[in-house]
Amino acid sequence: MLTRLAAAVLTVAAILLLVPCVHGQTPAQTRFTVVTEGKPEGPAILLLPGLTSGREVFDAEAKILAPTNHLYRVQLAGFAGQPAGPNAQGPLLAPVVEELHQYIVANHLHPYVIGHSLGGLLGLMLAQAHPEDVRKLLVVDALPFYALIFSPQATVEMVTPQAKSMRDAIIASPPDVYALGAQKTATMLVNNASGQKLVASESIASNRTVMADAMYEDLTTDLRPQLAAIKTPTVLLYPYDPTLQGPDPATVDTLYHNAYATMPNLTLHRIDASRHFIQLDQPQLFDTQVQLFLKN
Repeated sequence: MLTRLAAAVLTVAAILLLVPCVHGQTPAQTRFTVVTEGKPEGPAILLLPGLTSGREVFDAEAKILAPTNHLYRVQLAGFAGQPAGPNAQGPLLAPVVEELHQYIVANHLHPYVIGHSLGGLLGLMLAQAHPEDVRKLLVVDALPFYALIFSPQATVEMVTPQAKSMRDAIIASPPDVYALGAQKTATMLVNNASGQKLVASESIASNRTVMADAMYEDLTTDLRPQLAAIKTPTVLLYPYDPTLQGPDPATVDTLYHNAYATMPNLTLHRIDASRHFIQLDQPQLFDTQVQLFLKN
């Protein structure tokens, strides 16, 4: 059973619910900023961080990739200290996907897309809505329906009342309580001190309403009916940590394999001794998988 994992995620959701130049922005593209790095003539790689994260969560990998690739490092408005802009109200996920599409078209890109967590869900949505935009997709610990981590029988209807309560509790939480919760939650998302400090600080610096609304959308979005139509070559990395997910990794394998069962052209890799932020917990293994993803 996923009892400890579900408890950990419930705690996360209850407390939280995670010389460059700005390039290619247009007045219509205000839901995110993009910083470019690397070799302009190299292959384009779009990096999408997750809930409350800034582009810094990919710093280590970006240093490795920049000499031979052209990196487009996205950060959503409202996360990690960035002004909320239009993300402060209304839907977030679908509008961000459409602006990513506009950005890709305006800059004549056909990028590799690497998305962590909520960024992975955005990558899946982009590949589904605009398959011509994505050369290949690397999803780092994201589920097509996040609520499956609570129960394999979860439905949007079942989870919506709980998601609303979590969203309202996050927004109403006093700043000191929220900050303490962010620090505690970071220890469940990352298993090293420097990573925990980064994740907690970016969560604390995020706009509370944007984060809570994005969490609500993540919990109530079920992309499984669309998976069969996503033909983009995709790699999924998912973590396994026995202290959170129990002693039997087969249970974790089943969760991810079943969630993505209908998606073609998908390869799954489990990363052991890692929590949610694989790129922070296992940077060498993460880079190995990124290099294979870019070559194959």
